[in-house]
Amino acid sequence: MRTGTRLGVDVGKVRVGVARSDPHGMLATPVATVQRASRSVQKVIALAVECDAVEFVVGLPIALSGRDTASTADAREFAQQLADKSAVPVRLVDERMTTMSANTALRASGRTAKNSRSVVDQVAAVIILQHALDFERSAARPPGELVEPTLGS
Repeated sequence: MRTGTRLGVDVGKVRVGVARSDPHGMLATPVATVQRASRSVQKVIALAVECDAVEFVVGLPIALSGRDTASTADAREFAQQLADKSAVPVRLVDERMTTMSANTALRASGRTAKNSRSVVDQVAAVIILQHALDFERSAARPPGELVEPTLGS
Protein backbone atom coordinates (compact mmCIF):
# COMPACT_ATOMS: atom_id res chain seq x y z
CA MET A 1 0.00 0.00 0.00
CA ARG A 2 1.36 3.36 -1.03
CA THR A 3 1.51 6.03 1.67
CA GLY A 4 0.24 9.59 1.45
CA THR A 5 -3.04 11.42 1.72
CA ARG A 6 -5.40 11.00 -1.23
CA LEU A 7 -8.33 13.25 -2.10
CA GLY A 8 -11.53 11.59 -3.28
CA VAL A 9 -13.64 13.67 -5.65
CA ASP A 10 -17.32 13.16 -6.54
CA VAL A 11 -18.04 15.38 -9.56
CA GLY A 12 -21.61 16.57 -9.93
CA LYS A 13 -23.31 19.13 -12.14
CA VAL A 14 -24.13 21.37 -9.16
CA ARG A 15 -21.64 20.36 -6.45
CA VAL A 16 -18.31 18.56 -6.07
CA GLY A 17 -17.86 16.43 -2.97
CA VAL A 18 -14.36 16.08 -1.56
CA ALA A 19 -13.02 13.53 0.92
CA ARG A 20 -9.51 12.74 2.16
CA SER A 21 -7.66 9.71 3.41
CA ASP A 22 -5.30 9.51 6.33
CA PRO A 23 -1.59 9.46 5.34
CA HIS A 24 -1.52 5.65 5.59
CA GLY A 25 -4.41 5.20 3.15
CA MET A 26 -6.62 3.37 5.62
CA LEU A 27 -9.69 5.55 6.12
CA ALA A 28 -11.57 8.16 4.09
CA THR A 29 -13.30 11.11 5.76
CA PRO A 30 -15.37 14.01 4.39
CA VAL A 31 -13.68 17.36 3.73
CA ALA A 32 -15.89 19.80 1.82
CA THR A 33 -18.57 20.42 -0.75
CA VAL A 34 -17.51 22.80 -3.52
CA GLN A 35 -20.16 24.52 -5.62
CA ARG A 36 -19.69 23.87 -9.34
CA ALA A 37 -18.51 27.12 -10.91
CA SER A 38 -15.68 28.46 -13.02
CA ARG A 39 -13.21 28.10 -10.12
CA SER A 40 -14.28 24.71 -8.75
CA VAL A 41 -11.18 22.94 -10.12
CA GLN A 42 -8.93 25.54 -8.46
CA LYS A 43 -10.81 25.14 -5.16
CA VAL A 44 -10.32 21.37 -5.23
CA ILE A 45 -6.62 21.86 -6.01
CA ALA A 46 -6.38 24.28 -3.06
CA LEU A 47 -7.89 21.58 -0.81
CA ALA A 48 -5.26 19.14 -2.10
CA VAL A 49 -2.49 21.58 -1.21
CA GLU A 50 -4.03 22.16 2.22
CA CYS A 51 -4.22 18.38 2.85
CA ASP A 52 -0.79 17.74 1.32
CA ALA A 53 -2.42 15.22 -1.03
CA VAL A 54 -0.30 12.89 -3.16
CA GLU A 55 -3.15 11.83 -5.47
CA PHE A 56 -6.68 12.68 -6.62
CA VAL A 57 -9.17 9.83 -6.92
CA VAL A 58 -12.03 11.02 -9.12
CA GLY A 59 -15.22 9.01 -9.40
CA LEU A 60 -16.18 8.01 -12.94
CA PRO A 61 -19.96 7.57 -13.28
CA ILE A 62 -20.54 4.51 -15.42
CA ALA A 63 -23.92 2.86 -15.98
CA LEU A 64 -24.53 -0.58 -14.47
CA SER A 65 -24.27 -1.92 -18.03
CA GLY A 66 -20.70 -0.58 -18.22
CA ARG A 67 -21.58 2.14 -20.70
CA ASP A 68 -20.91 5.83 -20.33
CA THR A 69 -23.62 8.02 -18.81
CA ALA A 70 -24.45 11.68 -19.37
CA SER A 71 -22.11 12.52 -16.47
CA THR A 72 -19.15 10.41 -17.62
CA ALA A 73 -17.74 13.04 -20.00
CA ASP A 74 -18.15 15.74 -17.34
CA ALA A 75 -16.19 13.72 -14.77
CA ARG A 76 -13.47 12.93 -17.33
CA GLU A 77 -13.20 16.62 -18.22
CA PHE A 78 -12.98 17.64 -14.54
CA ALA A 79 -10.28 15.00 -13.95
CA GLN A 80 -8.37 16.20 -17.01
CA GLN A 81 -8.48 19.78 -15.73
CA LEU A 82 -7.12 18.60 -12.36
CA ALA A 83 -4.30 16.74 -14.15
CA ASP A 84 -3.50 19.73 -16.34
CA LYS A 85 -3.55 22.35 -13.57
CA SER A 86 -1.88 20.43 -10.75
CA ALA A 87 1.28 18.38 -10.32
CA VAL A 88 -0.71 15.89 -8.23
CA PRO A 89 -1.50 12.63 -10.12
CA VAL A 90 -5.17 11.98 -10.94
CA ARG A 91 -6.85 8.56 -11.13
CA LEU A 92 -10.35 7.83 -12.44
CA VAL A 93 -12.20 5.04 -10.62
CA ASP A 94 -15.57 3.40 -11.28
CA GLU A 95 -18.15 4.98 -9.00
CA ARG A 96 -21.24 2.94 -9.83
CA MET A 97 -23.91 3.29 -7.16
CA THR A 98 -21.96 5.63 -4.86
CA THR A 99 -24.49 8.47 -4.78
CA MET A 100 -27.27 5.95 -4.19
CA SER A 101 -25.20 4.36 -1.41
CA ALA A 102 -24.54 7.79 0.09
CA ASN A 103 -28.25 8.65 0.09
CA THR A 104 -29.09 5.28 1.66
CA ALA A 105 -26.49 5.77 4.40
CA LEU A 106 -27.74 9.27 5.16
CA ARG A 107 -31.37 8.10 5.34
CA ALA A 108 -30.33 5.27 7.65
CA SER A 109 -28.71 7.84 9.95
CA GLY A 110 -32.00 9.75 10.15
CA ARG A 111 -31.31 12.53 7.65
CA THR A 112 -33.89 13.58 5.08
CA ALA A 113 -33.13 14.29 1.43
CA LYS A 114 -33.60 18.01 2.07
CA ASN A 115 -31.17 18.25 4.99
CA SER A 116 -28.65 15.93 3.28
CA ARG A 117 -28.00 18.00 0.14
CA SER A 118 -25.03 19.76 1.70
CA VAL A 119 -23.27 16.52 2.66
CA VAL A 120 -24.42 13.83 0.20
CA ASP A 121 -21.62 14.74 -2.23
CA GLN A 122 -19.03 14.50 0.55
CA VAL A 123 -20.40 11.09 1.58
CA ALA A 124 -20.25 9.94 -2.06
CA ALA A 125 -16.61 11.15 -2.21
CA VAL A 126 -15.87 9.18 0.97
CA ILE A 127 -17.38 6.03 -0.58
CA ILE A 128 -15.40 6.52 -3.84
CA LEU A 129 -12.16 7.03 -1.97
CA GLN A 130 -12.72 4.21 0.54
CA HIS A 131 -13.45 1.76 -2.29
CA ALA A 132 -10.25 2.86 -4.05
CA LEU A 133 -8.20 2.46 -0.86
CA ASP A 134 -9.71 -0.98 -0.16
CA PHE A 135 -9.07 -2.06 -3.77
CA GLU A 136 -5.43 -0.98 -3.60
CA ARG A 137 -4.91 -2.78 -0.30
CA SER A 138 -6.43 -6.04 -1.59
CA ALA A 139 -5.07 -5.96 -5.17
CA ALA A 140 -1.64 -4.49 -4.29
CA ARG A 141 -1.90 -2.05 -7.19
CA PRO A 142 -3.31 1.46 -7.66
CA PRO A 143 -7.01 1.64 -8.54
CA GLY A 144 -8.55 2.83 -11.80
CA GLU A 145 -6.84 4.60 -14.65
CA LEU A 146 -4.22 7.34 -14.49
CA VAL A 147 -5.14 10.60 -16.22
CA GLU A 148 -2.16 11.92 -18.12
CA PRO A 149 -1.74 15.72 -18.28
CA THR A 150 -2.33 17.23 -21.70
CA LEU A 151 0.95 18.27 -23.32
CA GLY A 152 1.53 21.99 -23.20
CA SER A 153 -0.83 22.66 -20.31
